[in-house]
Amino acid sequence: MQQNVDPAEIEKFNAMASRWWDPDGDFKPLHLINPLRLQFIEQHGLGVAGRKVLDVGCGGGLLSEALAQAGAQITGIDMSPDALSVARLHALDSELTIDYQQTTAEEFAETHANQFDIVTCLEMLEHVPEPLTVIAACAHMVKPGGRIIFSTLNRTLKAKLLGVYAAEYVLRWVPQGTHDAKKFIRPAELMDMANAAGLRELAATGIHYNPILNQFFISDRNLDVNYLVACERPASEHTDK
Repeated sequence: MQQNVDPAEIEKFNAMASRWWDPDGDFKPLHLINPLRLQFIEQHGLGVAGRKVLDVGCGGGLLSEALAQAGAQITGIDMSPDALSVARLHALDSELTIDYQQTTAEEFAETHANQFDIVTCLEMLEHVPEPLTVIAACAHMVKPGGRIIFSTLNRTLKAKLLGVYAAEYVLRWVPQGTHDAKKFIRPAELMDMANAAGLRELAATGIHYNPILNQFFISDRNLDVNYLVACERPASEHTDK
């Protein structure tokens, strides 16, 4: 099977891996929004404590560790070997047990059907050639009745201005070239792909930045830049054993 991977994207995140846990470094925005992401997952995943959770595109483990600290049993998968090395070392230092594996969602899904209560796939879909196959893999791995949380950037002029030009060139929160605005995904497109994978939308909210307070917040008001979507795989009598 041909891997749904862009080698340039993997190399990009390999180069930044050592700075993953620096709150003022290349991943500063992720550090700032991580509590909001966890809040959304807790709310729409029906709580994470005691749940079996898969973090797709886990990178250096920022979200995986937050979920583990909240009581979840975590598996994290990614294709960046350097990011995974950082994730494993940081989890060891944090005395957390997290199963990190270098694999794609599509490959992992072949042997992990119906295995997870919650699947998260955050800030990852805009970095792969075919987001539809990732979404389908996530749907395959979550249990019937389970929840999947996606996040990505909307393909709007505002998202391009804030998510690319402001973040990369003005505020310099992330390295130049981190995002390609042409790969951003409109909410309707994401939901079309989720529906095609047999998922049902439960909730969607936008992540917004207040420059005066220098903080992020979530609001259902609009999804015009970063946004989160919670989906459910409808319960079914048929379950692969």
